[in-house]
Amino acid sequence: MPEGPKLAVIIACHNYARFVERAIRSVRDQAHPACELVVVDDGSTDGAWEVICRTGVSAYRIENAGQLHACRYGLERTSAPFVLFLDADDELKPHALETIIRRLDPDVAKLQFSLTRIDADGNELPCGPARFETFRDREGPARQILRSGAYKTPPTSGNVFRRDLCGLLRDIDYEPSIDGIILFAAPFFGDIVSLSDELGCYRIHDANDSALHRPPEARLIERDIARFLRRMSHLRRIIESCAPDRRLVDPRRTFFFRERSFYLDIASGRWPRAAGLPGLLVTLLGEPLPLKHKAGLALFFLLSWMAPGDRAMALLAYRGQSVHRRSALGFAKVILGGKPPAETAAPATRR
Repeated sequence: MPEGPKLAVIIACHNYARFVERAIRSVRDQAHPACELVVVDDGSTDGAWEVICRTGVSAYRIENAGQLHACRYGLERTSAPFVLFLDADDELKPHALETIIRRLDPDVAKLQFSLTRIDADGNELPCGPARFETFRDREGPARQILRSGAYKTPPTSGNVFRRDLCGLLRDIDYEPSIDGIILFAAPFFGDIVSLSDELGCYRIHDANDSALHRPPEARLIERDIARFLRRMSHLRRIIESCAPDRRLVDPRRTFFFRERSFYLDIASGRWPRAAGLPGLLVTLLGEPLPLKHKAGLALFFLLSWMAPGDRAMALLAYRGQSVHRRSALGFAKVILGGKPPAETAAPATRR
């Protein structure tokens, strides 16, 4: 008797008619017998449902309720022990499923892989891939999370989760997406397998939900801080349950909280408090980043703290441009009131 599927790929789609067929075909064309594919249309109004139906894939249409609800709906209609939530604007590369499935076993809680950044038309962006080291470990990522509340991990489409870990999604009522608690709880459930192979494409375009490519807004930063605090409270309860001898850091002492609070002061038009800057810099020293990266961030924080409000906002916006190759020259131009070098910009996308 043949074995059942080992990996479920769930594509949740809301108003991505121009991308979803490419996402579906990136999975279907691999024709891997151990993969089951389900698409959940989250109440699209742009014709995405009609596009999905043309592919002949197993698909469901539900009332719009957000990514989290759509992914939970897809979970209930799949059975494989591992799950990949592929965003409808992203893609898997050829032979990705074979590579992923070969590395899965019952001790793996999460597998992550590198992603090639592309624009709306599928062109590779000059900022390079979101690359990750190759390793298999659980204690190292667990220590990082206990110390800082996070570890280096790809966005949604670059992760595969063991199904029992996905059960934690039932307890979320504080954020609409799925790439939160299960990312950071994973090392307390099993091994993290990390692959440097670029097995997928992460699309950056004008309709991304992420605010990385937009000017900083105080309301979005406040939202991110509030979600982080609630996620950390949730994570603390999980760790107390499965690893009662471990202690999670106070979220207000983490680099994420201090960095976002610093950004919030800038975006709100407040002069960042000098008392908060030393704590931010000290926390930065403990982050698992290359020394050159730490030095660059420290300089950025100091310049942003000293700069007038409009220049500080411009610096923050430039740093958030995920489709740029940021440079010292670019930051210098911004601080002097000019525009960053044109050659660092990514190709324009077409609507």
